[in-house]
Amino acid sequence: MTGYCMKCRESREIQEAEQVTMKNGRPATRGKCGECGSTMFRIGKAS
Repeated sequence: MTGYCMKCRESREIQEAEQVTMKNGRPATRGKCGECGSTMFRIGKAS
């Protein structure tokens, strides 16, 4: 799954992706950037 890394300013593959639920109940995916290691977050159900 890909996401947008705010540090690299590019779309990158999300490493160590895990499904989480936000406070409002919506699904999301959280993981790390493969290049810089910063946290990436993608809102919505994983496909």
